[in-house]
Amino acid sequence: AVLPPCPIAASLPVCASVRAPEPRVSDQPALPTPPPIKMSLRRMALRIAGLALLIYGVHLGLDLAMNGVDRLPQAAQGPMRTALVLAMLVLYAALVAMPFVPGVEIGVSLMILRGSDIAPAVYIATLGGLTLAFLAGRYLPATVLQRLFLDLRLLRACALLKQIDGLSRDQRLAMLRQRIPGRLGGIAVRFRHVSLAILLNTPGNTVLGGGGGICLVAGLSGLFGLRAMVLTIALAVLPVPFSVWLYGTAVLQGAQLSP
Repeated sequence: AVLPPCPIAASLPVCASVRAPEPRVSDQPALPTPPPIKMSLRRMALRIAGLALLIYGVHLGLDLAMNGVDRLPQAAQGPMRTALVLAMLVLYAALVAMPFVPGVEIGVSLMILRGSDIAPAVYIATLGGLTLAFLAGRYLPATVLQRLFLDLRLLRACALLKQIDGLSRDQRLAMLRQRIPGRLGGIAVRFRHVSLAILLNTPGNTVLGGGGGICLVAGLSGLFGLRAMVLTIALAVLPVPFSVWLYGTAVLQGAQLSP
């Protein structure tokens, strides 16, 4: 015989299948493990020594070249001096592209030594050097910068670099909005080119990496397009060379003497 269904069991609600809660992914990436301190110090010492030797070698080469030009006949000195000035400008552009190098002070020294006629060339070299730093940050392999950050014990910067490596520009902008509290996040994202121009003209920005370091990080962030970045740099570095070209080097000397 078939038993009738139990009325109590029929009145009970059918239980839905219960899913296990998915694990939350932390917004803060795990900090990487730095290499041994002796290895980091050794690599940093090699980097600094290589840069110092390069600068000293270029300086020594320019001094020897200037002494050689002075011994040439008067008619041949003009073209050789022009070639040396061009070589100095190329070296200046390379130095501007390096982080923590006071490129602005070097450019000011060139304009004081050579006069206002060299101001347009200094402006072009500055624009080229900072653009080179931006392109280096944009196309340099992330592993190179991660190794440098680990040697400097910048663990959070290294973890952030790994976190944004596979993100698109929109995702990086969203992350920037989340990390900056309040309305500052939206302002920083919307006016990021203006903020960058202000940083490039801030006195003492060498502590932040100088113009080369700032542009390197800008390229690394992936938040700036090439054309907009070149235009931002061109407008940001224009005032000083343009003033020297119009009014002469007295502008720089007056600024140095002013309190």
